[in-house]
Amino acid sequence: MLEPILEPVFHADSYGYRPGRSAHDAIAVTRERCWESDWLLEYDIRGLFDNIDHDLLLKALRHHCDDRWVLLLVERWLTAPMQGVDGSQGSRTVGTPQGGPLSPVLSNLFLHYALDHWLATNHPSIPFCRYADDGILHCMSEDEANQMREHLDARLREVGLELHPEKTRVVYCKDVNRTREHENIQFDFLGYTFRPRSAVDRHGEVFIGFTPAVSRASLKSMRQTIRHWPLHLKSASSLDDLARLIAPRYRGWQRYYCRFRGSEFQVIADNLDRVLVRWAMRKYKRLRGHPRRAVSWLRRQRRSQPNLFLHWNGRGDTAVGTMGAR
Repeated sequence: MLEPILEPVFHADSYGYRPGRSAHDAIAVTRERCWESDWLLEYDIRGLFDNIDHDLLLKALRHHCDDRWVLLLVERWLTAPMQGVDGSQGSRTVGTPQGGPLSPVLSNLFLHYALDHWLATNHPSIPFCRYADDGILHCMSEDEANQMREHLDARLREVGLELHPEKTRVVYCKDVNRTREHENIQFDFLGYTFRPRSAVDRHGEVFIGFTPAVSRASLKSMRQTIRHWPLHLKSASSLDDLARLIAPRYRGWQRYYCRFRGSEFQVIADNLDRVLVRWAMRKYKRLRGHPRRAVSWLRRQRRSQPNLFLHWNGRGDTAVGTMGAR
């Protein structure tokens, strides 16, 4: 009920938990603005959902909703006692309960007035992009970025929030045309790392661009997830069984992390093949203790059934697109 009322209120550069908007949209607009602005301020709000001021939130909600029953239910939901692991209960005056659809809507409303509307009104020349409690401010100079950090810190303290000191920093968007030296020339945003990379232009020339690709932290998380799959222990299963087991999770990863510079995702496909080699060595006696023989066997399976696994595509690469900046 609240979402249709509040959605038209939110700023166009707010992307988190909104219908018709995605993390990919936020990454795409950030990529374009990094090409246009030399500097940016990467920020993170520490403990957003645990520190939202109830009085300020309800004040904002009353401004847009006059249904007293809705207001009453939201207030009761916000102030419902929290039960600890020992059974004790404590009252709450700040924070929104997490896990339901209402909390993201209310947090967006709070940050609309605490941050988005404030930025648009007081700093209209600063393009920004926010996804929940993470955001980017694009600046024309290092001094401007440092000044915006001070302004942002002061503003958030006014509404009971604070910047995360370790996740908030000034970054230089270094590329072929911007060659200054700076301690920070990359940043992570929504599972992607933006940094200088080799790319190929439309004429086939190689140049250095400032582009996003799947982050090392995301790759590490995916590899750890694969490591916890006991695929090599499923000796009774067939390749078809393993393909059906892997497909849902891999498809989700591929759709999200291959949107920009998808060739960086190849390491996950290679990792899956190594797991399949281990599985084959346990399943077939003739392959036990013979990793090279198992690799050759898997290659034959790949040639005969190239569409069996999602990462078996084309001439051996994952279906992730080209190397160039996209």
